[in-house]
Amino acid sequence: MNRQIHTVSIIGMGALGVLYASRISEHLPKTNLRVIADQSRIDRYEAEGLYCNDKRCDFQYVLPKTKSDPADLVIFAVKFRDLQDAISVARNQIGPDTIIISLLNGIISEEIIAETYGMNQIVFCVAQGMDAVKMGNKLTYHQMGELCFGTYPKGAPTDQVLRVADFLDRMQVPYSVKEDMAKHLWGKFMLNVGVNQTVAVYRGNYGTIQREGEACETMIAAMKEAIRISESEGTGLCESDLTYWLNILDTLNPEGMPSLRQDTLANRPTEVGLFAGTVLALAKKHGMDTPVNQMLYDRITEIEQSYGK
Repeated sequence: MNRQIHTVSIIGMGALGVLYASRISEHLPKTNLRVIADQSRIDRYEAEGLYCNDKRCDFQYVLPKTKSDPADLVIFAVKFRDLQDAISVARNQIGPDTIIISLLNGIISEEIIAETYGMNQIVFCVAQGMDAVKMGNKLTYHQMGELCFGTYPKGAPTDQVLRVADFLDRMQVPYSVKEDMAKHLWGKFMLNVGVNQTVAVYRGNYGTIQREGEACETMIAAMKEAIRISESEGTGLCESDLTYWLNILDTLNPEGMPSLRQDTLANRPTEVGLFAGTVLALAKKHGMDTPVNQMLYDRITEIEQSYGK
């Protein structure tokens, strides 16, 4: 394994950004962790603070224009709508040896990042099993979950993967290395298609879909549609994988809620295009019907259009 990861830049202070920045800051010198943000955000963070489980975070904030040595690791933790801006914001943090991981939902963020920085710097990653909820400047969580990453689409761990694993060991961040990363990426996508959208439409929380009933049935039906799409895409995901992901769902705090539900509560644009939107586009490509995802797409679009009314 080549040199260790010592400097990290994180872009995005949503739930996952704060969660992992907070944990990393406990084990890394303050100057080695850079939170990249524009001046207005930095002013707000410094004035109001960012809190993780009621503890104020002490981060080093860095402007995008600030020149520095490239970071060893760059973590994208923004919403999909902010990804293109984040790619530009990260430019001064990324050099030829920088490893990049994306914590974004969906199955396309790595490809978009690679259009600018190349695929050879990216380690495919999925964040799963956390029940983090961020309201305003305060993040709370009970389950940290884990980062799952590996060689894409499949294969033995590369040197980059091993370096990330070594770093997360030192930061005491839970993780697992996957040898079939494409299948795992699609598995998390399938879970999001079911959980994120159903909880938003039923205006509930994780408990809403952890118990039997109409919401749970809707969630599973949406997930099965995503699985059928994935089979046509040749990812290896199948209905037997449902049990694995439903078991993860059962570990989450029933009072917690996924990001899309948090967005609708805050009257923010959602990532429905990443979930049902992707399913519908691929269904059209393969000549399939996906009525449950169509319903979820329509209902969430209606919720967004109702903001302010």
